[in-house]
Amino acid sequence: MTLESTESARPGPAESADDYLERRTLRRGSAGWLLLTGLGVAYVVSGDYSGWNFGLAEGGFGGLAIAMALMGLMYVCMVFSLAELSSVLPTAGGGYGFARRALGPWGGFLTGTAILIEYVLAPAAISLFIGDYVESLGLFGLTSGWPVYLACFVVFIGIHLWGVGEALRFSFVVTGVAVAALLVFAVGAFVDFDASRLDDIAVHHDAFGSSSWLPMGLMGIWAAFPFGMWFFLGVEGVPLAAEETRDPARTLPKAIRWSMGILVVLALLTFFASAGARGSAAIQDAGNPLVEALQPDGKATALSRVVNYAGLAGLVASFFSLIYAGSRQLFALSRAGYLPRFLSLTSRRKAPYLGLLVPGAIAFSLAAATGDGARMLNAAVFGATVSYALMSLSHIVLRRREPDLERPYRTPGGALTSSVALVLACAALVATFLVDVVAALIALGVYAVAVGYFGLYSRKHLVARAPEEEFAALAAAEAELERE
Repeated sequence: MTLESTESARPGPAESADDYLERRTLRRGSAGWLLLTGLGVAYVVSGDYSGWNFGLAEGGFGGLAIAMALMGLMYVCMVFSLAELSSVLPTAGGGYGFARRALGPWGGFLTGTAILIEYVLAPAAISLFIGDYVESLGLFGLTSGWPVYLACFVVFIGIHLWGVGEALRFSFVVTGVAVAALLVFAVGAFVDFDASRLDDIAVHHDAFGSSSWLPMGLMGIWAAFPFGMWFFLGVEGVPLAAEETRDPARTLPKAIRWSMGILVVLALLTFFASAGARGSAAIQDAGNPLVEALQPDGKATALSRVVNYAGLAGLVASFFSLIYAGSRQLFALSRAGYLPRFLSLTSRRKAPYLGLLVPGAIAFSLAAATGDGARMLNAAVFGATVSYALMSLSHIVLRRREPDLERPYRTPGGALTSSVALVLACAALVATFLVDVVAALIALGVYAVAVGYFGLYSRKHLVARAPEEEFAALAAAEAELERE
């Protein structure tokens, strides 16, 4: 049996479909729900330590609070939708696989590529933040620069190449340290909590609807959307571990819901404790807002030093986990022929080595060449919001087109829940242009190039035997039988 393109129906390379897939197989059953819950938290935990506070400069405490609540609602609705979709289609493609089933090859490619933009750019930005933490802590006398960024990619990609089980356990331990430190921080910060410090940012009286709670007016709420997302960005990557999970139909929904619940609690504790302990004005531009919140006189304390080291652990956890997510998304797109097929080859230890090395090389090059973490993060948010809109739309389409599809887990509220996520994702996409139009346009340009590649070449060379393509083919065949 030869490989076939799903659209051109011409034979592919001179290898059997079984051989093709054998060289592109992940290690099965390496993770249970607890490790996957840790993975979901690991994707995001660095966002509690830095980045979110820049939203205070965009919208003030009230603006960021409303933005965080709306973006939290978006993620909760999307997570419930993804829990259902992952129980139906448990493959490494994650969001790409969901959109492929619901929206066809174009929808699958557009979703997968948007996710890939997020998972390549976010680690590049986080490697810069790791460098800043290493320098500020005086570790080994190092200063932030390309040798530190290179060391991050070499060491942590190396652990991933060792094996997924080892990688997830490493991530779980580091994430546990970061989460424990956040809880310790919250206890220490709430000792000095003063509600009068929350709204101490100067009011822009010329802004429509401005007040002490909304110093930049109503538009400040919208501009703060990308920073409200930073408390949750990445949790949608849990389904990418589907093919390496035990009993994915049960495990993935449970893990993604637990991850989101933990992240909501951490976001509320971090946000209120930080702003109330030191004041919103004092931390709005800080690179390490939690440390600043614990040092009212600028002098380091024992607790602030602990939190500083834990912040580095949180950055490492997210960096490490996002590399994993990016490699699995690239693996799935490549295996199905949307991207060059050689990128999905796996090693003897069943790790997609080119799926790890190629994005890592690109991310390192971007970090070393630009040194602009904030711009890369906004470009990453652009990719994320596009994928959120398409994944939410996929849930709506599948609910209406295939109402009898077996669903081991069903989203509370059904299509209404995913419709809320869709509307909020579109609003967040527009907000990326309000924050940094250059970053958004750069991401859009990269997206357009990828779309050109797919339209001109790869859509005619898809691999019919890839799991996501087989799911779609079976659905099409069943629909045809029903029409007859």
